[in-house]
Amino acid sequence: MEKPGLPKGTRDFGPAVMARRQYILNTIRGVFQRFGFQPLETPAMENLSTLTGKYGDEGDQLLFKVLNSGDFLKNVPQEALSASRTLTPYVAEKGLRYDLTVPFARYVVMNRNEIAFPFRRYQIQPVWRADRPQKGRYREFYQCDADVVGTRSLVCEAEIILMIRAVFSKLGISDYTIKVNHRDVLNGVADLIGAKGNETALFVAIDKLDKLGENKVREELLEKGFPHSGIDSLFDVLKTTGTTSDKIATLKNRFPEGNAGLRGLADLKAVLGLLTDFGSDDAHVDFDISLARGLSYYTGCIFEVKINNVAIGSVSGGGRYDNLTQAFGDKENLSGVGFSFGVDRIYDAMDELKLFPPETTVSSRVLICHFDEESFRYGLRVLTALRNAGVSAEIYPETMKIRKQLDFANKKQIPFTLVIGSDEISTGLLAFKDLQSGEQEKLYLQDIIDRLTTN
Repeated sequence: MEKPGLPKGTRDFGPAVMARRQYILNTIRGVFQRFGFQPLETPAMENLSTLTGKYGDEGDQLLFKVLNSGDFLKNVPQEALSASRTLTPYVAEKGLRYDLTVPFARYVVMNRNEIAFPFRRYQIQPVWRADRPQKGRYREFYQCDADVVGTRSLVCEAEIILMIRAVFSKLGISDYTIKVNHRDVLNGVADLIGAKGNETALFVAIDKLDKLGENKVREELLEKGFPHSGIDSLFDVLKTTGTTSDKIATLKNRFPEGNAGLRGLADLKAVLGLLTDFGSDDAHVDFDISLARGLSYYTGCIFEVKINNVAIGSVSGGGRYDNLTQAFGDKENLSGVGFSFGVDRIYDAMDELKLFPPETTVSSRVLICHFDEESFRYGLRVLTALRNAGVSAEIYPETMKIRKQLDFANKKQIPFTLVIGSDEISTGLLAFKDLQSGEQEKLYLQDIIDRLTTN
C-alpha cells in the first residue's frame, strides 16, 4: 500500500504550529478591525475569465485550473475530451484563487450599488499558485489583505504605515523597515536620466539592487542598451542618503519643473505630515528610491516591509492603484490603496527570532486528574465550574495512573493540574499544581478560579 503524502508546496499544520499561526492571524485581524475594516470572503474558485489576463503572462501560467467533471461533461464532444491537455473551455472554466485583490475587484463591481464608499475591507484566506516550491514559497498559502477603495485620500497611505507598526508592535517585532516609494518618483528618475520610453526595463533592473548589488545591475542595464552616462546618473540619484525627509528635499532640488517626480515627492511628504497629525512619526519608514514593486499595477505610493536580520524576504507590501475595477469593464473606475501581510513569512521570521510567547502553544490551562470513578464524576463538576469562569480546561477521559495523566499534561504543555481523590472530595480542598515550578498547594475551587482569572 502506498504511503500517504502531500502534494508538493502544501503543508499540514499541527496543533502547536496552528496555535502560533492563529496568534499571528488574530493579531492582524484585531488591528484591521480597530482601523474600521470590514471582513470579506470570496470563493476558493473563480471563473477563469475573472482570473486570466489580470496577472500578466507569467501569472496566467501559475493559475491552478479546475477540471470540469460529472454533468459538466455529459454533452462535451469526445474529441474535446481527448484534447484535455490543452484545457479547452470544455474541460476547465474555473480556477483556484491566485490572490485576493482580483476577487475583491470582482466583488466591488458586482455589488457597487450596495457598497458604501469609501469601502474598507480586509480578507484573510488561502490562495493557490502553480509555482515551483522552495523555501518561503508555497503552492498554497494565506494572504491577509486590507484595502480602501473609492477614495484618493492619502490618509489611507498613512494608516497603512500605522497598521503595519501596530501589528508588529503586538507581535513583538521591533527591528523592521517599511520601505516606501512612489510610481511618479520612479517615472521622474527615468525622465531625469533620459530613459523615457524604456521605463519598465529600468525599473525591473533597479528593483533587483538589494539582491544583486550595484555591479550586476549596472551590467544588466548595459546589456539592455542604457548608456554609461545615464547609468552613472541613475546611481548618483539612488545613492541619495539621509532621513526620508532629507531624501525628499534632495530629490526636489534635482527634479526640474514639470518632472513627474515632483508629484510623487509631494505625496510622500504629505503622508509624513499626516503621520505627524496622527500624533505619530516616521519611525521605521525609509524612502527607498529603488523600490519598484508592482510595475504594471501600482500607480502611486508603494510599500514593502522587511524584518531585519532574518533570512526571509519581504513580509508585507502594497500600494496605490487607480485601475482596480477597470479590468472588469467598469465605467466609473475606482481608485484604491491596500497592502497584504504574508503570514507564512512572518511565522518563519518570528520562529527564527524566537518571538512566540510560550502561552501561544497552550490548548488548556488546567488538566483535571482523578483516581477513580467517584473522583472522575466529581471532577466533571469542577470542570464545568472552571469553563463557566472562562478558564480553558479538560479532564483526563479515562481512569489511569496519576503519573500517566501528569505526563499527558506535560506533553500538551498544560501549565496546571488539579488532582482529585477522596480527601479532596470530602474537604473541598483541591490539589493545585504548577507543572513549571513544581509547586503544589491545597486550595478551594473558587480560590483556584480567582488565581487563574487574575493572572
